[in-house]
Amino acid sequence: MAAFHPLVASRVHLSPLLPTPAATAATSFHRRRFSAIVAAATAPTVTEFDFKAYMGERAVAVNRALDAAIPAGEPPAALHDAMRYALLAGGKRVRPALCLASCGVAGGREAWAMPPAAAVEMVHTMSLVHDDLPCMDDDDLRRGKPTCHVVYGEPIAVLAGDALLSLAFKHMADVNSYPADVDTDKHAARVVRAIGELARCIGSEGLVAGQVVDLEMTGSTETVPLDRLEYIHLHKTAALLEASVVIGAIIGGGSDDQIERLRKYARSIGLLFQVVDDILDVTKSSEELGKTAGKDLASDKTTYPKLLGLEKSREFAEKLLSDAKEQLADFDKEKATPLLYLANYIAYRQN
Repeated sequence: MAAFHPLVASRVHLSPLLPTPAATAATSFHRRRFSAIVAAATAPTVTEFDFKAYMGERAVAVNRALDAAIPAGEPPAALHDAMRYALLAGGKRVRPALCLASCGVAGGREAWAMPPAAAVEMVHTMSLVHDDLPCMDDDDLRRGKPTCHVVYGEPIAVLAGDALLSLAFKHMADVNSYPADVDTDKHAARVVRAIGELARCIGSEGLVAGQVVDLEMTGSTETVPLDRLEYIHLHKTAALLEASVVIGAIIGGGSDDQIERLRKYARSIGLLFQVVDDILDVTKSSEELGKTAGKDLASDKTTYPKLLGLEKSREFAEKLLSDAKEQLADFDKEKATPLLYLANYIAYRQN
């Protein structure tokens, strides 16, 4: 393999992984709290903000939009059935929730961001369908159910993923997808900018790039350095979370400064999502995860626990959570609350 040159402009600029002696005392309490929560599956108590209800309401709204977007029973039936099976099989709907919350914190109405929120979930589902294929990660369990190619066969699964990707952009671009109260003078330009953002984050500069490097590194005898592992996950996992947040902020009318702060927030929680995923893969069962546990270890993939150890991985996750919260400090506290709780949820989730 040729020498590796990470795209410096696309990487998260974080503080050092291991805290300096001067910083250790200031962060030790949070490290212990994060480690205890991940190990003991104890979520923070919700008081003034009912996060469970918030996520439940948005999941219902997103599922309704997704259900309406894909024909049921229309030809080609096998294709539409496979698309609906993959897309409506459950899931936490974290990416749509991030998109909606980001629109709100930027000053827009959540309803404006529902079409992009549905679109990012379509793209996410496409990535899962393709990632599960025998030629990729070769998995037969997703969201607690048989994967799309197990049920419908590989050719239909590939085409279902392709169709979901196409539908995502059609749904975002369709003027009829949006409510009537959008800013008619600015909406079209915002949608074009948002579409460009999504395309960049999932193509050869984003999700696909991360997948390619991940495939190249799987089973390699070469020791994978930390910066390459970070590159893989900033692109394969964090890029779509970044798109979700940034697109919401664009549609909501956020300023360039607000959008870039939210981009930094998203990159931190995106990498956090993968670090926690790696931790859960070695600490939870398949039944708890709803997907095959221990798959990364079995396929000899490099993960954060494999490279750093479990405890240092937890420390890194805690640092990423802190960095994400820092980016929200200058936003309206009430409007930023959903994004704050979403960051906590990503850090403390158990599947």
